Amino acid sequence: MSKTLIKNGLVVDGNGGEPKKGYVVVVGDKHIVYVGEESQYQASGDEQVVDAQGGTVLPGLIDTHVHMMMEYTPLAERLTTPFSYMYFQAQKYLENTLNAGVTTVRDALGTDLGVKKAVENGLVKGPRLQISINALTITGGHGDGTQLNGDTLDLLPSGHRGMPDGRCDGVAEVRKKTREMLRAGAEVIKVHATGGVLSPTDHPEFTQFTQEELEAIVEEGRFRKGVKVMAHAQGSEGIKNAVRAGIHSIEHGIFLDDEAIELMLENGTYLVPTLLAPVSVLETADEKGMPQSAVEKSKEVIEAHKESFTKAYNAGVKIAMGTDAGVMKHGTNLRELGLMVDSGMTPMDSIVATTKTAAECLGWDDQIGTLEAGKLADVVITKSNPIDDIYSLADNDNIQYVLKDGQVEKDQLN
Repeated sequence: MSKTLIKNGLVVDGNGGEPKKGYVVVVGDKHIVYVGEESQYQASGDEQVVDAQGGTVLPGLIDTHVHMMMEYTPLAERLTTPFSYMYFQAQKYLENTLNAGVTTVRDALGTDLGVKKAVENGLVKGPRLQISINALTITGGHGDGTQLNGDTLDLLPSGHRGMPDGRCDGVAEVRKKTREMLRAGAEVIKVHATGGVLSPTDHPEFTQFTQEELEAIVEEGRFRKGVKVMAHAQGSEGIKNAVRAGIHSIEHGIFLDDEAIELMLENGTYLVPTLLAPVSVLETADEKGMPQSAVEKSKEVIEAHKESFTKAYNAGVKIAMGTDAGVMKHGTNLRELGLMVDSGMTPMDSIVATTKTAAECLGWDDQIGTLEAGKLADVVITKSNPIDDIYSLADNDNIQYVLKDGQVEKDQLN
């Protein structure tokens, strides 16, 4: 078994403890075989040595809310882009994400099983993928691209092989649609429990799906060996419906009230805040041709979003990092950590949210999320110390080295 020894770096293992000086990380093939003091490691002399050059050694970082098949583009460009072109664009999005130090993502709609297999089989470079296929939504709700003039302009095409359409109404339909997503390869079910910023005919506070419909979706997932459900949920009533139904994670959580937070604590529900999403809508509105409705809704929600995040964090809600990448450029994911810190989270907690807690949210914490012997060899080396400067992670030039499954995906140390 070939081994790689990573030395001369400050080790932040993802568990939230004090960073360790004088530690090494040793990788054998696809797994970590040792993390600890260099003086306690019995070297064979055959190890390939990677000098971290005084940087910081981290677990592979995790984004629990992305859309790998898209980056928001002006309408005219979408209308003149051939269908299959999006797969070639996605190759670059996947690579950009990996180069940012993000080695695992949960795709919140749009990526089919073929893309996941292409990454797994080495045809395409990219992060490890957990996929939802497509999101379930009500007629006229968030995710229904039908415009006021009757035309349908979805952000991503659906209804093609491998990508069932997500629109459904009533308990019987949501059961069938959940089964279609599972048949297509969904590892997590995505549902829109409220309206959203980018949808044309609703508002973030609008409630979608009844309690019974949400419970049916959760039940169908549970029948399949515990497949979890993630809910786009922004308004407080929709959030509470989702939590009561047994949904695993609340995405966005813009209008959290005290009752919603208490319910999340009681049920162990995760919050995936995506603070970057409305910020990016405003930043790129002119360049990307964002609808005016989305711009106005983003202005309306940003402060409430921050306040909800701060309340949830202070209350002890489990927070997993997610960005909604695809609304913004892929590879800019780690800006989210700075926004979380700006809203009251400590730098170390923001890293834990992006490693250990994110892995737990995906149900993959036995394999990834921390630097521990036996886990998959996902390792990132940064030039800077993110505990001192969390904002430095947003600069991809500071991401010096990326190891995924023991394979070097980026190396700027030499």
